[in-house]
Amino acid sequence: MEPEVLTKVEQIDPVADEESKEGVILTESTPSPQHDLGGLDEDDDEEDSLSLYEGLLDAEDEPYDHVRAQDVCTPEEAKQFRQRLREVGLEAFVSETLGKETVSVQKLMTAFGVRIPQWVADSPPELCYRVLGMAMVRELQKRQRLPEYQTIDDAAKLLNASKKIMVVTGAGVSTSLGIPDFRSKSTGFYSKLQARGFQEPEEVFDLQTFDEDPSLFYSLAGDILPDLNKWTPTHQFIRIIQDKGKLLRNYTQNIDNIESHAGILPSKLIQCHGSWAHATCRKCGYKVPGEEIFENIRAKEVATCKRCEQTLRAPGGIKRKRTPNSFDKPKKRGDPSDDDDSDGQYDIPEPGVMKPDITFFGEKLPDLFFDTLQQHDRNEVDLVIVMGTSMKVAPVSEIPNYLPANVPQIYISRDPVYHINFDINLLGDCDTIVAALCERAGWDLKHNMIPSDLKVKISPHETLEHTYVVTAVSSGKEEPKEADSLQKTEVAA
Repeated sequence: MEPEVLTKVEQIDPVADEESKEGVILTESTPSPQHDLGGLDEDDDEEDSLSLYEGLLDAEDEPYDHVRAQDVCTPEEAKQFRQRLREVGLEAFVSETLGKETVSVQKLMTAFGVRIPQWVADSPPELCYRVLGMAMVRELQKRQRLPEYQTIDDAAKLLNASKKIMVVTGAGVSTSLGIPDFRSKSTGFYSKLQARGFQEPEEVFDLQTFDEDPSLFYSLAGDILPDLNKWTPTHQFIRIIQDKGKLLRNYTQNIDNIESHAGILPSKLIQCHGSWAHATCRKCGYKVPGEEIFENIRAKEVATCKRCEQTLRAPGGIKRKRTPNSFDKPKKRGDPSDDDDSDGQYDIPEPGVMKPDITFFGEKLPDLFFDTLQQHDRNEVDLVIVMGTSMKVAPVSEIPNYLPANVPQIYISRDPVYHINFDINLLGDCDTIVAALCERAGWDLKHNMIPSDLKVKISPHETLEHTYVVTAVSSGKEEPKEADSLQKTEVAA
């Protein structure tokens, strides 16, 4: 995981230091080689104050339309600037670029992947310096690509040579089943919630909001409810890795629990954000299989705790005066009766609400995630495969930079990422890519969602290094010469 770095960009007096007339100073703390993952859950006032600027570092799809052409780096220029930063270090790089006015701050920002929104372009230069400083420090902390690994054939060779493969998965591995991801524009679950009028879609998964009004979650969660009888070719690919004795661990950000249905063993699976596998009463802690509340979710009705209901029906189970174990309905925030010492003494008790064991905003990730990664997997892994995720949600997003630098890393997803240097990037549909990978590795991937006459086209990305675009070629069309034919037998999942 990425070493903890505290970056400060402070305005200084240009008169006091003529070489710093760009008006900024970058102070970098010493990275710790064994960063404590648990620290990611701790509050940090200084980091909170920088959250606005940090958001700009991941805005790769912000258009450059309002930026002058001379203030945008070409891919080759950007590469040279990044290499120079690593060669001479932060202070010398700032001095020889901004200090000597050899390049504008706007152009230098584009070299480090910062897309410049209009409001930033129109802001005082101090804001640009601040964002640029953070981008350069982040660049210095990125893992460096291993030059010997670049192509899909290299990836296939790594599959066969590796013995301890770590797989990190996101929503993109399940979308072919009709389960939406969360953050894709127009098609993601959050976009759909915004279209329904929710200004802050994340509130649907906010713990305090759930406790105050669980009906909000129950009215919308049916859209992301999984089918317990299906899984994708990508899940089958992970199962093959396991069956060959090569799966170290599957760290999944998905809550659909499809990995379990595909046969991934509990000992091999870390569900980083929880899952639908179980549901727990918010009052008494009673736990049931998640399927028991699926009917309520499909009907958009709040599921209540059966054990609480039994307790309330039992003789003496209903007490009109509050006791330490009473079942009082939770109060809403801002209730004017909050300060009344006698509040609740004569409330009629109600059963608790069942909450799926999904990690909501306001809940910590399970200790199992941190303990397993820190104490075991980091020292065992010999190959990393990241699939179907933009890797923007911490702490999972920090895994690639936390692992040893000599471990090869493969990225498989529809869109590229810019904040992590993966050795091999395969862009396209996950199911198509894993089928092509297995064919090259000599692995027999059988799944009824893979056409028996599947053909793929693999093309180098126009601008990105170590990156290939993998597309399926429709049957019945004249096939490009470079297309590869994959003959697969249709077998039910």
